[in-house]
Amino acid sequence: MKAFQTICRQLRSSRWFSLEPTAHVDFSTSSCACSRKKKVSPYEEVDQGKYSDLVQSVLSSRGLAQTPESLFEEDDLLYGPVSKCKPPKQDEKARVPGNWCPLFNPERIKLNATSTPTIPLKIPLQRNKIPSVTKILQQTMTSEQIFYLERWKKRMILELGEDGFEEYSSNIFLQGKRFHKALESILSPQGDLKERDENLECGYVESVQHILKDVSGVRALESAVQHETLKYVGLLDCVAEYQGKLCVIDWKTSEKPKPYIRNTFDNPLQVVAYIGAINNDANYSFQVQCGLIVVAYKDGSPAHPHFMDTELCSQYWAKWLLRLEEYTQNEKNQNIQKPDQGTE
Repeated sequence: MKAFQTICRQLRSSRWFSLEPTAHVDFSTSSCACSRKKKVSPYEEVDQGKYSDLVQSVLSSRGLAQTPESLFEEDDLLYGPVSKCKPPKQDEKARVPGNWCPLFNPERIKLNATSTPTIPLKIPLQRNKIPSVTKILQQTMTSEQIFYLERWKKRMILELGEDGFEEYSSNIFLQGKRFHKALESILSPQGDLKERDENLECGYVESVQHILKDVSGVRALESAVQHETLKYVGLLDCVAEYQGKLCVIDWKTSEKPKPYIRNTFDNPLQVVAYIGAINNDANYSFQVQCGLIVVAYKDGSPAHPHFMDTELCSQYWAKWLLRLEEYTQNEKNQNIQKPDQGTE
């Protein structure tokens, strides 16, 4: 007994042993139960009384069946009416040119790309009553094109003023003219070598250097064309081989990047109009089936080439014929109205 009492006294004096009851005597298999406090849900902190009417209205409507009509009405109430895109007009989709004429001349043999090129043709443009490609496109712009063009013009005038805008437009025209002159000198076999070296310092020319490496066999430079059947004229920039395919090449300048052909607006129509004309002009013995639009930049950044194969040219040719047909009809209507205006 004395030995047992001695052991008890030793245990009481030890710091690892205590007979006092502890607060927690239960055990748990969870590792978090011993150390973490119970989290309070943020929903419990919400003033339930404040939103009781809303909760009651939501709960009371649970039994109502939702229909597509009721869902649309609810969306209109919350977000407003849906702005739907107008579907394309069926008549525009199915329009076929009444003045149909083939883009390619079946009687003309395609020029062999491996043949030795002669001196590039440079036929001067004769000023006459026959409308030009540029005039036809300008006078048949869509209302949307006119709107954006006028908005851009007004914005530039507000920024630069009337005189400043005129000066800006004049500078843009001169820059484009110098760019075309520089390319004519570079591509012409009779060009001045000194002048070619000076032109290389131009930002626009620097921009098209990687394009010029793929251009060869120049057939025409700044040369006039006339479609003898459809009665329109134009002045094309260049006819040459691009990556082995004979193309009408149109050089363009831009202050904004135009990486896609849709960014070039009516330029593809202009190119196919020249292709159709050159294939029906007695001054040219060869046939062109492709086009190329090159957009150059003043800062010298690489130009964007937009190649138009035979299929794409045929698609744009149909659109060009519709624009030409619209212009011809407008001219007829104006001629009919002129005698009436004179008698008033």
